[in-house]
Amino acid sequence: MTAARRCTAIPCLRYRDPAAMVDWLCRAFGFARHLVATSEGGGVEHAQLTFGNGMVMLGPVRDDAFGRLMAQPGETGGRETQCAYLVCDDPDALHEQAVAAGAVVLMPLKDEDYGGRGFSCRDPEGHIWSFSSYDPWKEGAAP
Repeated sequence: MTAARRCTAIPCLRYRDPAAMVDWLCRAFGFARHLVATSEGGGVEHAQLTFGNGMVMLGPVRDDAFGRLMAQPGETGGRETQCAYLVCDDPDALHEQAVAAGAVVLMPLKDEDYGGRGFSCRDPEGHIWSFSSYDPWKEGAAP
């Protein structure tokens, strides 16, 4: 058995228009700007957005070694290999806010058999986001 280690997971996404997506993610989902680093030309080079005690990082699509490891949803027929799951305390209000900002709902807002209430949607560049009140860290949460 290995020793326990502290680890924080932070999803990282690439966007074709990261500046527009920073604004949209804040408006649609309620993210807050923690850090937004721009180039001399004003383009977003790296952003850190917080949501409660969580964070996502994002940057521009690049043709570099790391960028070539990823494909954007528009290059894969809209399919993703992963998505971000975020725990929220009011999924109904967040759903309403996201829809008002133009999020495309993929899985409608509903109560889940395992507890919690949530939905999944797609952002303007095709990335999938899931939001739910189900918190796997809480005692008694279903396995």
